[in-house]
Amino acid sequence: MQTTGFATEELVINMGPQHPSTHGVLRLVLALDGELVLECIPHIGYLHSSLEKICEQRTYVQIVPFTDRFDYLAALANNFCYVRAVEQLMGVEVPRRCEYIRVLMAELQRITSHLVWLGTFGLDLGAITLFLWCFREREVLLDLFESTTGQRLLYNYMRIGGLRNDLAPGFIEKARAFLTSLPDRMAEYDQLFTGNRIFRARVEGVGSLSREKAIAYAVTGPTARGSGIDVDLRKTEPYSVYPELEFSVPVCDTNDCLARYEVRLEEMRQSRLLALQCLDALEKMAGEPHAAKVPKTIKPPAGEVYVRVESPRGELGCYLLSDGSDTPARFHWRAPSFANLQALPIMARGGLVADIVAVLGSIDIVLGDVDR
Repeated sequence: MQTTGFATEELVINMGPQHPSTHGVLRLVLALDGELVLECIPHIGYLHSSLEKICEQRTYVQIVPFTDRFDYLAALANNFCYVRAVEQLMGVEVPRRCEYIRVLMAELQRITSHLVWLGTFGLDLGAITLFLWCFREREVLLDLFESTTGQRLLYNYMRIGGLRNDLAPGFIEKARAFLTSLPDRMAEYDQLFTGNRIFRARVEGVGSLSREKAIAYAVTGPTARGSGIDVDLRKTEPYSVYPELEFSVPVCDTNDCLARYEVRLEEMRQSRLLALQCLDALEKMAGEPHAAKVPKTIKPPAGEVYVRVESPRGELGCYLLSDGSDTPARFHWRAPSFANLQALPIMARGGLVADIVAVLGSIDIVLGDVDR
């Protein structure tokens, strides 16, 4: 008996921009053959805010709070990148205590960002408990940030030449207590999630991105290190006091969603070690200044500069062109989420519709970082 095959018709559907798993106003146009993804095309621009052009109409001092709005889950990393760019233009050297506080806050921010990623990644894949646990830890850090900056999300804390204010009383002790408890919390995550057979079935071998493709698409950060690219600006192009601190860069070469997951978990552990070293150093610097003396009106000499830092999502860069006035002639932001999202079609092609959620979650994009 001969059976006749059924012809299938290509179906084009929209995933987003209202879909909860797109983590913002991102629209994915999917071409499907049944459950198989033939093509995945990201459509961006729904959150476009013209922030780059706005910053070109503001003074250098006024720009600082605008940088918070790019990657709103890593506002302190944005502050760090921008103030370093202006300081390099001006030739300003900041106090060592300031540098240690900046690195401390940046690494605590990396942990908070990865906790949001881990919790929402688990939620996308059905692990509600993991989401609640991650936000439990994140609340402690947000309380710490609020005690010093007055804010819980957009901090506007770093300044050209230093910091807006010193750490709040008791900050070092509370931060140390949190960092001491973090390994036990992460052991709980591993026990609940990492070894879970359902989770591993959803991420192992899914969303493959080869080293060659990652380089071709300028992918950076944990997404690149999950493809075996051993590049972290804190090591390869060290800045601030990172050369004085000991840490390792996690790299995995299995190129899938699981690799990107494991890289970020280890990054949280390394950020913990970095933060503890900063706390040790700051205890010995009590009373030292947290800011340098700079003019109230910032007018860098004519010239240009490109400064980059390692944000939780990858290479974050700030390009400034100065014409000698108090506003930049050109301001450009190199956003890691924008570059990393380019690789999504490669990672999604050939997988299943259900895999799209896991692949997109493993990239850890922030739409404010994509649409500028």
